[in-house]
Amino acid sequence: MEMKKRISLELRNRTPAEVEELVVDNCRTSDGEVEGLTDDFKELEFLSMVNVGLISLAKLPSLPKLRKLELSDNNISGHLETLSEKCPNLTYLNLSGNKIKGLNNVEALQNLKNLKSLDLFNCEITTLEEYRESIFELLPQVTYLDGFDQEDNEAPDSEADDDDEDEGEDGAGPTGDDDEDEDEEGEEGGEVGLSYLMKERIQDEEDDDDYAEEEEEGEDKNCCVDLSLVIKPKYSSLEVADMFVCHRSPVGINHQNLY
Repeated sequence: MEMKKRISLELRNRTPAEVEELVVDNCRTSDGEVEGLTDDFKELEFLSMVNVGLISLAKLPSLPKLRKLELSDNNISGHLETLSEKCPNLTYLNLSGNKIKGLNNVEALQNLKNLKSLDLFNCEITTLEEYRESIFELLPQVTYLDGFDQEDNEAPDSEADDDDEDEGEDGAGPTGDDDEDEDEEGEEGGEVGLSYLMKERIQDEEDDDDYAEEEEEGEDKNCCVDLSLVIKPKYSSLEVADMFVCHRSPVGINHQNLY
């Protein structure tokens, strides 16, 4: 697909002035020049043109807000002064896999005062003796070369940091909503719990009353049993039974005084 058509598709019903990020990797240019990109993309901050057959950047439009530019796997060999003229606020530039051979090819990047990260991996220039020392000396504003600083410390993943910040902002809303939902559930749970406790208390009181009544009845029964036990009969049951069998009453005893 041609670059111009690809850019048109990437707009997705937006105007160029509304686009902040644009990726047109693996499309093709007709003459090795930038096509379809105009000065109207004034809000563009990230541009990726990887493996599009670029030979020159001469037709790159003015992109004053552009900070990150991906140009890896093209055929660019020099004439990088266009970058400082058209993209003065660049902080990240990836030129890996291009045909940059000598220090004179990157000397024009000295005018990119905000440039912090430069990638020249897989370019012929990396085979030069003391390549890294020479680049850091030529471009003192650069902190990271091919992903590492002068002490071989790896560059932080800026994209991952941006994602973490976005997740933090996005996560703030749902977290707050969850807290509110939990609070509401807690309040409802408190009301249900109070009602339940009141019912339990009433039930306990009713059970206590029933138990008290049963206990009183038990005490009455026990008293009756105890009273009957403390009355000692004058005659044994066998003697009384024998008297009735003989159809006579015990001498000197009426039936009411047997017990």
